[in-house]
Amino acid sequence: MTGEGGRWRVRVDRGLCVGSGMCAGNAPEAFALDEGRRSRPVAEETDASAPLFTAAESCPVEAITISVLDTGEPVFPPDFPPEE
Repeated sequence: MTGEGGRWRVRVDRGLCVGSGMCAGNAPEAFALDEGRRSRPVAEETDASAPLFTAAESCPVEAITISVLDTGEPVFPPDFPPEE
């Protein structure tokens, strides 16, 4: 898990989200479901944490991306393009 101990940028592709709730179940402090059962991050910028990483890994459609806030380096999924 890169970026551990730092700050992360968290995004949810709401077009991909299927509302499984796995993210909110694994990291309820980091994700919430709206009325349409689509996920959203509680805060786009947050402290790095294992539950947040687990939540991203558990998304069945990989709608969650995490990057290191300062550098844009991908955290999850590890192969998504860095932010510019």
